[in-house]
Amino acid sequence: MVQKDAVILAIEVSESMLWSEFGEDSQTIIAIKSACQITQSMTISCPKDKIGVLLFGTEISKPQDNNEYDQGILAHPHCYLLSNLDVPSAENLQVLRALARDENQARNILVPSTQPALIADLFYLANQIFTKYAQKYESKRLFVITDEDNPHEFDDKSRSLATETAKCLHDAKIKLEILPISNQGHQFDRSKFYDDVIYYEPMEDIASTVLATKFDVEDKGNPASLLAKLVSEIRSNKADKHILFFNLPFEIGSGLTISIKGFNLIHPHKLPRTCWVYDNGEQLHIPNVQGNIYTDDARVSVSKSDIKMAYNFGGSQVFFSSKELETIKFFEKPILRIIGFKPIKMLPFWASISKSIFIYPTEEGYRGSTRIFSALWKKLLSSEIMGIAWYIPKINTPPSLVAIIPSKEFHSSSKSQIFSAGLWLYTLPFADDIRSIPNFSSTPKASDSLIDKMRRVVQQLQLPGGIYDPMKYPNPSLHWHYQILQAMACGDDVMNLKKVDKTEPRSRQIHQRIGLHAQDWATTLEEQFQKLQQNRSKIPEENKRKRETNREPVTSRKKTNRVTIS
Repeated sequence: MVQKDAVILAIEVSESMLWSEFGEDSQTIIAIKSACQITQSMTISCPKDKIGVLLFGTEISKPQDNNEYDQGILAHPHCYLLSNLDVPSAENLQVLRALARDENQARNILVPSTQPALIADLFYLANQIFTKYAQKYESKRLFVITDEDNPHEFDDKSRSLATETAKCLHDAKIKLEILPISNQGHQFDRSKFYDDVIYYEPMEDIASTVLATKFDVEDKGNPASLLAKLVSEIRSNKADKHILFFNLPFEIGSGLTISIKGFNLIHPHKLPRTCWVYDNGEQLHIPNVQGNIYTDDARVSVSKSDIKMAYNFGGSQVFFSSKELETIKFFEKPILRIIGFKPIKMLPFWASISKSIFIYPTEEGYRGSTRIFSALWKKLLSSEIMGIAWYIPKINTPPSLVAIIPSKEFHSSSKSQIFSAGLWLYTLPFADDIRSIPNFSSTPKASDSLIDKMRRVVQQLQLPGGIYDPMKYPNPSLHWHYQILQAMACGDDVMNLKKVDKTEPRSRQIHQRIGLHAQDWATTLEEQFQKLQQNRSKIPEENKRKRETNREPVTSRKKTNRVTIS
């Protein structure tokens, strides 16, 4: 199941955000360029999601009362709706690009207001937009990009009003997330204001996804680095798409049950096929495809009522009705039930037989599920133990045994969050799934010197930090396919695109690192291989000599045979 996501990027326009060195982009322009990249990627990867860009702190305001498109949304002072919340389109992308590239248009719109903008107005306007254009969306998030950590320092009334409006966002299930920008000489401090207006989840102590990664002060002088961090931060907080189940009962003990939801975070990404194309005519056409079931011999259409299910038992077919099959497949209602605990070191690395499933608590089924889930996570992680559970994800699904393994928050090399802290369901094999391992005792083993030389090669080929970041190495064929589709959707020239394959090995850099070590290892391997071949060739000669010395001469045996025959 795929849930739809609605995102509003609120970018502050102020003197500090618009300041830039000569020839470099300001932080506001960088944030708008980040919105361009996010919108462009969503045109293909998430066409059903919605995104909008909102500027606050501007001298002019939008929407206005006479705007027909924005009827039903009240104007708020010093808030400018740059692109309305809608599915990504070429028109919205052109608006963002024009503002980022056209200096004249930027001078007219990106003008800081003389009076500070009220954060309550920003929250109220965002709530209006979400209610009007994304009311039925499962995930609604508001990103605030700012460098001001205390906007209402001397105005207690505005501060209290912002807190009340933020509570309305939380009640409407709109997640508020802050993307702080720390200027040189000033570190962004959340505790001054935003910790009071953001309603964190009860699992904040296990690093929930609502806690955005703070940017490093050292990177503030590099606009390209800040742009990459903003894009990476928004993408890392992307709503989980592949939800495997909702509100699954999680029975921890007798009389103690909570509700959880599961996510399939690791899955192959393939080229989507949206329609079939008929190419046998003079022009390409999209056909109206209809499926049906036919017999093999007469090619006669068969209705669903005439279809019977059968299984082969003892050489004959045994027929079952649909109700009988449902009864056979049904064990019990979907549940995750802990049946025991084991030290996590007892889990062998080869025991995995399918993809692991990430589970997270939800309050929709049982209130207090988040706190109990957090306590279980802490205990499993501190004691280095795992839970063994009986697992049925859906109705008529065969049960399986899973290990419940705790995990910490995992970050990429750019310090953006890849996986949040939580629990993973690790499917365990049954006895029939385990096969005997063939004996490889006769296989020659490498010597210690050869292993040591290969260790030098492997150490020089390790990635930075020893961590593989999949976001840095996109699938080249998928990346090129989406590049072409994005260019066509945005009206860009496809001929100007360049195919980039980041998975290609960097031969020169690899040669500089391991060239001499690899040659030394190859020489040693060849010498030891020749010795092994020589030792193997000596063994048959020695066995042949032994056989010749132990048996009688051929001539005498032939004589004896002749005498015996006569």
